[in-house]
Amino acid sequence: MGNSDATIGWRQLREFADVDLSQSFVLSWHVEAEMLVIDVDLYLEPGHPFYETPRPAEVHCIRPAFIEFPYCDELSSAAGGGGEVAEIAANLGLGAISDLVVLEDSRYAISGEFGTVSVVAERPILRLKGS
Repeated sequence: MGNSDATIGWRQLREFADVDLSQSFVLSWHVEAEMLVIDVDLYLEPGHPFYETPRPAEVHCIRPAFIEFPYCDELSSAAGGGGEVAEIAANLGLGAISDLVVLEDSRYAISGEFGTVSVVAERPILRLKGS
């Protein structure tokens, strides 16, 4: 994946099978022991193993989840602000996600209402809360 023109979209990553990140929402960003943790309301599609038919008051199956990037070495945002990874994470904005792409090995870009955030870390892990 060394060619920067050959980005890989989140729909091609097995971790995000049967979810729709473009319908998901970032609630917070923080760092725990070298791991970037993004707290999200995650949109599950019907093929997802934890999908449930929406209740009458719901329109979609939304579940609380974490997107975790182990061994996060670098974190940056177009909004600026430098410092340690944990400090940068604490100052990132919230909002709807529009895209997540793999730019090259260990380099990711997450875009949304919060701008574009660049992450250098191991492959992401998607974990639903309480499962």
